[in-house]
Amino acid sequence: MLAIMPHMVVTMDAVRVSRWVALLSLVGLIVLGLAWELWLARTGSGALALKVLPLVVPLVGLARQRLYTYRWVSLLVWVYFAEGVVRATSDHGLSARLAALEVVLCLALFTACALQVRLRLRAAAQGKPGQAGA
Repeated sequence: MLAIMPHMVVTMDAVRVSRWVALLSLVGLIVLGLAWELWLARTGSGALALKVLPLVVPLVGLARQRLYTYRWVSLLVWVYFAEGVVRATSDHGLSARLAALEVVLCLALFTACALQVRLRLRAAAQGKPGQAGA
C-alpha cells in the first residue's frame, strides 16, 4: 500500500499543477491578445482584439475540470500558435516579441491540456476515484 501512495500523490499533484498551468496560460493568452491589439502594438482599429473571444468560452470548463474542454482546447490552441509563429517571423520589434510570448503560452497550454487528459484517463483506467470525469 505504501508503494502505491507516493505514485497517487504525484499523479494528483501533476493533475492539480497541469490544471493551474492550463488556466493561467489561457488567461495569459486572453490578456496578451487584448493588450497586444488594443494598446501595445495596435494594427488598426482594434477589431483584431475580437480574436480572443473563442478563448473566453473554455474558461468555465477548465475551471470546472471538464475533460471534454481540455480535449478541444488542445486543438483550438494551434490556431493561436500558428498566428504567433507567423507574426514572430514576419513582424518586427515589440510585435515580434509579443508573438513569441504567444507561442510560449500556446505551448504551455497545449502541454497542460495533454497532460491533464492523459493523467485523468490513466487514473480512470486504474479505477482511482476523483480523477476521471467528463
